[in-house]
Amino acid sequence: MSHLARAGRLLARPSTSALAPSSAAVAVARPFSSSAAAAKQPTSATTTDADGKVRRILTFSKKSGQSTFKTYLPVTPSLRQLRVPISEHLHKGGPFRPLTEAKRGHGGRNDHGRITIRARGGGHKRRVRLVDFVRRETGEQHVVRIEYDPGRSAHIALVRHKETGAVSYILAPNGLREGDTVQSFRSGVPDSFLIGGGASAQRSSEFDGGLEQDADAAAAESVDLVDPSAPQSVLPPRAPPSLSQIDVSVLRSLALRPGNCLPLRLIPVGTVVHAIALSPEGKAVLERSAGGSARIISASSPGGKHAQVRLSSGEVRLVGLDCVASIGEVSNGDHQHRNLGKAGRMRWLGFRPQSRGVAMNACVLVSLVPPPRRRRRSLGRSATRGCRSK
Repeated sequence: MSHLARAGRLLARPSTSALAPSSAAVAVARPFSSSAAAAKQPTSATTTDADGKVRRILTFSKKSGQSTFKTYLPVTPSLRQLRVPISEHLHKGGPFRPLTEAKRGHGGRNDHGRITIRARGGGHKRRVRLVDFVRRETGEQHVVRIEYDPGRSAHIALVRHKETGAVSYILAPNGLREGDTVQSFRSGVPDSFLIGGGASAQRSSEFDGGLEQDADAAAAESVDLVDPSAPQSVLPPRAPPSLSQIDVSVLRSLALRPGNCLPLRLIPVGTVVHAIALSPEGKAVLERSAGGSARIISASSPGGKHAQVRLSSGEVRLVGLDCVASIGEVSNGDHQHRNLGKAGRMRWLGFRPQSRGVAMNACVLVSLVPPPRRRRRSLGRSATRGCRSK
């Protein structure tokens, strides 16, 4: 009978439902939540736009050492680790279409259809930018804009010749901006850079003009015709000026600027260069990636025809004095410190998932990798797990 007594006491107790309001009226209903607590306000930084709306700040600038990177508010998991260098000076539009070609993907396969490079394929549609690595055209070139190139880690610069109007792409050195001027001295040095070049050039031009007028007058008076089959006099090619004939102060103030292309014999020792050619008439092949640079440590060699150049890898190479190089360091040096944040961005760049060779079956590994060369067996310990051999 105890349960009957307990029920009687509960009925005799006064009810508090009529005195107190219901819990549903006190608590604020939250959608998609089983809790009755009030919704929390966002704790991230906010800003007010022109319409008076409060919006969250989704991008931030984070300084790491000497570099500044752009980070994002992690509203999605892929944005939590994303970190890209800040390059506000880059062109926001597309490339200069006449200087591009379509890129045809091969998926890492050779002309026989066999995979020679694993983990390649897919990716976003791209166009190859035709970059001028020879820099043979003389004269001043105006930098139109700095662009992003999906085919390389460095940035490129679109330049236009001030006289001819010819347009080309070059590697953008660090610090080059829109509106700057670059120049190539590969085909020769102007007379204004020579010692007393301005006055001598003016006198020589006046002398040449007088000779041309005298020749025209003599040709007008003469009635004799020149035989085309007769041997003609040909002037010998003009030899490049030596360093002793060049005004060093003018050279260092006007020519040693980022982006200018000069022969190594005209570049002082200790100058930082990039885009180095290995033959007098060849294109640049060394130090072309982002942040790449080399330093000229000596302008003499045992043979007297080479300069000693220390590359970014630490290697010291002998490069011919007639070979050319560009002044400065390659742009986008923070490319190596970026973080893509997710695997999907690697797929956009044309990289597929990669498996370690030791984790594959033997038949799969043999079909993907050519047989290795025979080598002597090492005397130390060697792993024998999976497909590894002693």
